[in-house]
Amino acid sequence: MKRFSSCLYKKSSAIRHVSTSADVHPKNEIIAYQNNLFDKEQKRQKEAVGRIEKITVKYIGVPENVTLSMNKGISTPFHCAQHISEMLVKRSGLALIDDTHLWDMHRPLESDCELTFMHAQYLPDPYHFNRAYWRSCSLILGAIISKAFKTDIQPTLHSFPSPNVKSGSFVYDVELSNLPEWIPTENELRILSANMVKFAQKSYKFDRLAVSEELALDIFQENKFKKEQVPNIAQQSIDKKVVLYRIDDHIDISRGPMIGNTDLLGRCTLTAVHRLDTKSGHLYRFQGISLPKNIMLNHFAYSLLEQRAKKLNAARWVDQAQNDTYVPQFSREEIAT
Repeated sequence: MKRFSSCLYKKSSAIRHVSTSADVHPKNEIIAYQNNLFDKEQKRQKEAVGRIEKITVKYIGVPENVTLSMNKGISTPFHCAQHISEMLVKRSGLALIDDTHLWDMHRPLESDCELTFMHAQYLPDPYHFNRAYWRSCSLILGAIISKAFKTDIQPTLHSFPSPNVKSGSFVYDVELSNLPEWIPTENELRILSANMVKFAQKSYKFDRLAVSEELALDIFQENKFKKEQVPNIAQQSIDKKVVLYRIDDHIDISRGPMIGNTDLLGRCTLTAVHRLDTKSGHLYRFQGISLPKNIMLNHFAYSLLEQRAKKLNAARWVDQAQNDTYVPQFSREEIAT
């Protein structure tokens, strides 16, 4: 065993390229620097709120409709859920504001609004929760990959395409230095899968932070791909900001929204790694399949999803311009049905 971190397969000679040790990774200093910048900007934005103003939040849904008085720029949908029901706290992954805007659970509310919570079995329209869940799985996958390899193999995260549940898999594209022709073993994929589940079970919240182009470039100064992407993302954003997300100490770029917490992740399998030839060079596309927590599926049905998720996901990269508008995906007739 030479390269993935896990104690499950320490005696297996089939594991060739993933770390099994707890060695200090050379990227730790970079991670600390990124998180220091993130913390400082987050603190600055909170202090800039100034005098606390009250807003009225009308919640519509189970167990009952509620009107709350919350703090503008400070209170989040998660805080609202805490005031209403423990059930909402545990299952809600996404908020819908004024029946129009998709909103992260930990993103501060900006004005008086009507609030609805979405979850894995949200009816009549699960489409937007599913996209947020898929997107969040990609972000978590990036966090796992960034620390999966030994020091002689440096992963450089590129990006992940816009989520498309119909594609059959969530993905993340990565450059792996010193590993030009890697075909992962089944044990290596199992370790990645196990690490992803273990990470999710630690209940990390998805911290959202909109930052300037300059700060984003500083945070990702060691990542050649992100440095190229940031100016274009900022240019296409309405407010010229770049939206970042942090889970644990991992920071990445995404327009969002994300689910509220990693513990909403249920069954998860890393199914395949495909080599891509792109204008950015040789990349590896990591692919996986996952079900939200408490969504049950028998072994045979899940194995069919796994087989489908092994096929190359042909999704293309798209610009990360912000788009958080709710668009119903079903007609009135389909909803009634």
